[in-house]
Amino acid sequence: MKKILILIAFVSMFFSCGQNQKSNKEAEVDSIKSSKLIALSFDDGPNTTTTVQMLDMLEKHGIKGSFYVIGKNINDSSAVVMKRAFNMGCDIQNHSFTHRAINTLTVEEIKEEIAKTSALIVEHIGVEPTFFRPPYIAYNQMMFDNIDLTFISGIGIEDWVPSVTAEERAKRMLDIAADGVIYLLHDFVGNDATVQALDIAIPQLKAQGYQFLTVPELFKAKNITPERNKIYSN
Repeated sequence: MKKILILIAFVSMFFSCGQNQKSNKEAEVDSIKSSKLIALSFDDGPNTTTTVQMLDMLEKHGIKGSFYVIGKNINDSSAVVMKRAFNMGCDIQNHSFTHRAINTLTVEEIKEEIAKTSALIVEHIGVEPTFFRPPYIAYNQMMFDNIDLTFISGIGIEDWVPSVTAEERAKRMLDIAADGVIYLLHDFVGNDATVQALDIAIPQLKAQGYQFLTVPELFKAKNITPERNKIYSN
């Protein structure tokens, strides 16, 4: 009888533990869904200067970002930086091979722009990109029909304009902050002001309760299945 009681107690404890684990898991998911979630994304790398500084800044603040790379910028040296980003938990996505306006190209040229960059990404980090940001956010139906990636835009702060100071860039990031926003930023060579802006804006965004995810993580957290013929900003 004593052995039976012990067995019943053990089984009861086992199921109770399982229920608690499930409840904790559900609570964690609910917490993520109800959080203020944002994503930092960076165009025009990789390089061995500004991209490195951007990664240093992300590491300093303990966050990740999404990098939309230009294929012609990937070489033996910049690929090392790209691998570092990937190893930090950042994702590497496609931003075309030459950064031409893809909506002006032929079908064959469109496919080549995407395929060459995706192949280089796979060669160096071993993972296929799943997102594509059109250069100049210029796109048309022909691109949707021939690029099998999720199209991403984002909300910019004119951080490609040299006259916009780091302080102004940070202010604009704070002004447009909202749950689900994808920031469209740049890590091209010499864009130091955006690196400085992040050092100002990130602590303030954290203080406001924002959590930083990569773009794929943001889609997953928001339970969004990407659709064709659509471009996402937030």
